[in-house]
Amino acid sequence: MVPSPPPTIHFSFPLKLLFLFSLSLVSPASANQFTLSGDVLELNDSNFDAAISNFNFIFVDFYAPWCGHCNRLAPELEKAAHILAGLKQPIVVAKVDADKYKKLASKHGIKYSSMDIHGPRKSDVLVRFLTKFVALDVTVLSSDSSIRGFIEAAGSDFPVFIGFRLNESMILDLAIKYKKKAWFSVAKDFSHEIMAVYKFDKVPALVAIHPAYNELSPFYGPFKEKFLEDYIKQSFAPTNFTHKSRFIEIIER
Repeated sequence: MVPSPPPTIHFSFPLKLLFLFSLSLVSPASANQFTLSGDVLELNDSNFDAAISNFNFIFVDFYAPWCGHCNRLAPELEKAAHILAGLKQPIVVAKVDADKYKKLASKHGIKYSSMDIHGPRKSDVLVRFLTKFVALDVTVLSSDSSIRGFIEAAGSDFPVFIGFRLNESMILDLAIKYKKKAWFSVAKDFSHEIMAVYKFDKVPALVAIHPAYNELSPFYGPFKEKFLEDYIKQSFAPTNFTHKSRFIEIIER
């Protein structure tokens, strides 16, 4: 069976950034070219494929030396690289001179005409975004401490959805669809204290948590995909968020 090509995330900087996930095998000789040092790797035509194959997760910046936005991003990538290399699920940061290696850039859909500036451009935001991307689609939690730990690790940049006594398969497709917008988990075992803390009084329940706003919202069904998706989309923004309908319209793009 031929393996599927690695998924990509594109950011619309003047020159796009490309994130690759690879399950390819690499020969020991090729693997020796690279180490998980925390430095930004310099890639080119001759070593690009070997680098992609050597690491589970690698974030590649296709830049041009004349690009002002690329130059401002460079020191942020260097800061992020050291942090990302030390994660439990390490992420390697690399860069390619797209002006010099035009064929390689073109092969991965990099275009000079993209001038919209969106996506993370600061090291701390980049770290949080990529940490989110490499996480499990749905994390299975089995104790009070794992629930608290998951919410703490998730931080405050994304809403958190926890399905208490909810089957993982019921939210998996939606978790994959909205992975870039929220954290998803299911909790199998928990105490009455957890029920009180997260303000639900029966199961199954899907609770939306907005750590930054200290806001919780339980959903008790029906647990059909349409109703689940409607609830999830409505819960991306906290209830007291100004212009919530506009916010939902933006995140659906």
